[in-house]
Amino acid sequence: MWQVEYRKGVWLPQIGWWLDAQARAARSFVSHAHSDHIARHKEVLCSPATARFLHARLPGRRAVTELPFGRPHALEFGTTATLHPAGHILGSSQILIAGDPGILLYTGDFKLRAGLAAEPCATPRAEVLIMETTFGLPRYVFPPDADIIAGITDFCRHALDAGATPVLLCYSLGKSQEVLRALAPAGLPVMLHGETLRLTQIYAQLGVAFPPYREFSAAEAGGHVVICPPYADGLLNRIPARRTAAITGWALDSGATYRFRSDAAFPLSDHAGFDDLLRFVELVQPKRVLTLHGFAREFAATLRARGIDALALGHDNQLELSLAD
Repeated sequence: MWQVEYRKGVWLPQIGWWLDAQARAARSFVSHAHSDHIARHKEVLCSPATARFLHARLPGRRAVTELPFGRPHALEFGTTATLHPAGHILGSSQILIAGDPGILLYTGDFKLRAGLAAEPCATPRAEVLIMETTFGLPRYVFPPDADIIAGITDFCRHALDAGATPVLLCYSLGKSQEVLRALAPAGLPVMLHGETLRLTQIYAQLGVAFPPYREFSAAEAGGHVVICPPYADGLLNRIPARRTAAITGWALDSGATYRFRSDAAFPLSDHAGFDDLLRFVELVQPKRVLTLHGFAREFAATLRARGIDALALGHDNQLELSLAD
């Protein structure tokens, strides 16, 4: 069986590899280039697109093995690694590791629903599944993306009609590009925050097509939709007549507009909702599931109630007792 440890990242001691180590490591698989999944590792295994984003966000010298999806790669001790799309952002990957301990699948962040700016998520079979469970409670079932996008588009149009500048608050890597593509049918003029623009240009170099956009200019922002990160207070302060909308899966929570200090919130997420987490387990058909992040303990308990061997990594697991009559 696979030995799996969690210490600010998943550690596989049998082969000496980390999976999404959060601190500098000798060797780590990097599922995608969001800041909470990268560090200055000496050696990295990732997809080609992730390698581009990693270099853009964390410059420096490192040994990088760029592994295309579906191509087996030899690791240590007779094991092989194969990357599969995770559907989270462009280039985001799951890693399937096969060897004497069995077949292990680590998802990283993933989304089973089809997106507009990422490869479709794969569901390879595995004996051990290590899965991200950010939205691992039953209340986190997302509405259809088409309905959410329609709401975002209406928000932008109503703001523009009122003479205000609609500002969509979303992470610069992944969510911004999804939203930009989602706005294409509406034909609305769009400005991008500088960091969002830089990463969008890398998307375009990797073959993703976008509607017209331009870099943010405070003097000319009127009449445009502005896409920027949630932390861009300097940019927001330069737009006096603005209406802001947070684009995040946490918009399903009550009080989301207060939490994000926005006028509106829309639950467009790049993570799997509760229903898709369950569906993913059904498709992978693992013998054991190890959960990570978010509501990991709660989702592991849900799986155990369904007869699946499941534990939350990095947590004390209080197992349920079944008492005979």
